[in-house]
Amino acid sequence: MVQFFRETHIDFMKVRNLAIGASVIVILIGIASLILKGGPAYSIDFLGGTEIHVQFKQDQTPGSVRDALGALGYADAEIKQFGGNRDYLIRVRQEADAVRVSDSIIAALQKAFPADPPEMRSVETVGPKVGRELRSASIWATLISLGLILVYVSFRFEFIFAVGAVVALFHDVMVTLGFFSLFNLEVDLAVVAAFLTLVGYSLNDTIVIFDRIRENLKLHRRENMKIEDIINLSINQTLSRTILTSLTVFFVVVVLFLFGGEVLHDFSFCMLVGVIAGSYSTIFIAATMVVEWYKKHHLAKIKQRSPVAVR
Repeated sequence: MVQFFRETHIDFMKVRNLAIGASVIVILIGIASLILKGGPAYSIDFLGGTEIHVQFKQDQTPGSVRDALGALGYADAEIKQFGGNRDYLIRVRQEADAVRVSDSIIAALQKAFPADPPEMRSVETVGPKVGRELRSASIWATLISLGLILVYVSFRFEFIFAVGAVVALFHDVMVTLGFFSLFNLEVDLAVVAAFLTLVGYSLNDTIVIFDRIRENLKLHRRENMKIEDIINLSINQTLSRTILTSLTVFFVVVVLFLFGGEVLHDFSFCMLVGVIAGSYSTIFIAATMVVEWYKKHHLAKIKQRSPVAVR
């Protein structure tokens, strides 16, 4: 399999405009969904509320737990299983006193399950002010990481490489956030951690290809090769590494998504979409920006200095 990918000669840049068009459509659909729904669906981590961990002695279904809470007026409560069908996390967007809220929920569950009254294991509360601060900190963490990446890649390569890398990362975040909105999934602190993980993962793959592009620009500059051919050569030379690395992460994330339970569901979904988007954007977003910039700006300067240059 490694040998097969090492010998590929795929013309990725031939379909770069089609790929960019597809990305624009996906992002616009996600933005439209976010606008129609008033932004991302934040969890109580960012809005404030109460989280209660209850444990039954016997297996119970999420539907029966939700019905019991619905009778109390908490039909929109977030219910997640973890560790089996006996442990549940109940999240309620409620700014009232956490003790009163937890006591009323436990009383309702004990009344609904007289043969198996649940035990309250823990109660945590997040105030609305703390939630706003966490939301602001998460946004700043993402923006600062992108800014530092811009500086680092500019120093390591060229400024256009840095711009391409950051635009590709922004693409990955917007695509993943759009899917969260389309599927009505909540953004919590674990999902923010997944976004930041994806930024690092996608950048690592992009740096590998950029490094090969830089080497090939030096090696083939005087061979009258088009910039598209140099980019294609570089991508094909690293394709084996890209696919094998992406598949390794993809399989792990799929297992988490299928068997990790409700607590890890949103995190693993974010990683699942992000890994696919990251592998795609490295080739069709980051590399494409380098091609277009070289064709419109950098190559004109090279031709002025030397009659034999990359076309």
